[in-house]
Amino acid sequence: MALLQTVDLKRYFGETRAVDNVNLSIEEREFVSLVGPNGAGKTSLINVISALLQVESGKIIFKGEDITRLSVTERVKAGIARSFQLVNVFDDLTTFDNVALAIFSREGKTAHLATLAHLDHAVADEADRILNQFGLAAKRSDNARDLAQGERKLLDVALAYALKPKLLFLDEPTSGVSTRDKAQIMDTIASVVRGEGITAVIVEHDMDVVFKYSDRIVVMAQGAILAQGTPDEIRKNEQVAMVLLGSSGPDAFTRKD
Repeated sequence: MALLQTVDLKRYFGETRAVDNVNLSIEEREFVSLVGPNGAGKTSLINVISALLQVESGKIIFKGEDITRLSVTERVKAGIARSFQLVNVFDDLTTFDNVALAIFSREGKTAHLATLAHLDHAVADEADRILNQFGLAAKRSDNARDLAQGERKLLDVALAYALKPKLLFLDEPTSGVSTRDKAQIMDTIASVVRGEGITAVIVEHDMDVVFKYSDRIVVMAQGAILAQGTPDEIRKNEQVAMVLLGSSGPDAFTRKD
């Protein structure tokens, strides 16, 4: 049984079919990339699945249960978390306090907030472990606003990871960073999610990243799924190359202009 399944999922904005009859299955422990041109519906789809947008029609099945009408909080409790294209951290808190706050939220201890994290040894230990996993231990006492862009991206993913998800959506975790930082960010993320057995779905435009890290690639266009398959299958798909690159041919994804 798939970990996540969407059935005829729809979400329209007037005449715009942002999510148009999407039937998608995600298996446990998969690392899936969701790709497509701008406006293809990628972020709208994960917003619907994570309850940031309401479903127009269709169903969302997670771990065999219908979660279509559950709230954001209820879906997080069920095991769905996400990061954002625009980093969603608390700039005036330290990296440690950001992670501790996410842990407190997960445990229903939000009244304590991160200011009391030092009094809760279990939370402090877990926050430090997560910072270490994401290569941020040396930035423990730095305010989030003072981090480099790549470090902020990793902190955003770390906050989602701190919620202990079974399914983690990552919305363009490498956008706005250098090529060198992209590799470091993706190596770190892949190591954590694969090591912990977390299912990950990443929205990404950089096809080098997509081909390197994905088990499976799902291609969207005009709100619908155009194609899906292994990296090798997608690399050879001329229709996908035409939609994504505006050109086709056996070497379309490696051709340099």
